[in-house]
Amino acid sequence: MSINMSINLKTIEEKASYGVGLQMGEQLKSMFEGASVDAAIAGITDAFEGNELQLESDDINDAFKVIQEKVQEQQAAQAGEKAAEGETFLAENAKKAGIQVTATGLQYEVITEGSGEKPSSSATVRTHYRGTLIDGTEFDSSYSRGEPAEFPVGGVIAGWTEALKLMPVGSKWKLYIPYQLAYGERGAGGSIGPYQALVFEIELLAIV
Repeated sequence: MSINMSINLKTIEEKASYGVGLQMGEQLKSMFEGASVDAAIAGITDAFEGNELQLESDDINDAFKVIQEKVQEQQAAQAGEKAAEGETFLAENAKKAGIQVTATGLQYEVITEGSGEKPSSSATVRTHYRGTLIDGTEFDSSYSRGEPAEFPVGGVIAGWTEALKLMPVGSKWKLYIPYQLAYGERGAGGSIGPYQALVFEIELLAIV
């Protein structure tokens, strides 16, 4: 149901209150399917005005539990789909010419082979890189920021650590990383979800 409740927002208090409501609405919309604006407004009104509650605490808690279970089931299904998509992508990618696969399942393609030293686990390196999801969506890039990034070899995701120790300085590789060697079952922020395989172009510029 679409509700238009336009009001004049003149005072600081009114504007701040609107902001609180906006945040609550955005949160509610993203929490679960079937969320009701009418029911949420009724709850806010009853709490704000001290009205008699329309539901007992036990009923509310029971509803929370059911919704939580539904959300968890939905998240599990979505995670399973992402894992399957990644596995299919990597299985097909491994068949392509020039793709090398390590014992851990890391895949890499040598774009440029450098002639410098290979970094150790304890080294810090300077790199240029671009990271994407398997559908090509970019989530991070030092190229876009216009400056290289420095990382400890042992302080990055496992797929990066493994690849960096194999790369001579001056190399540029393309990595195809299974979720187990990336951000695993939890993902990273809003850009990288759970169980997602990742693709990186990495240019190893120097050992710092």
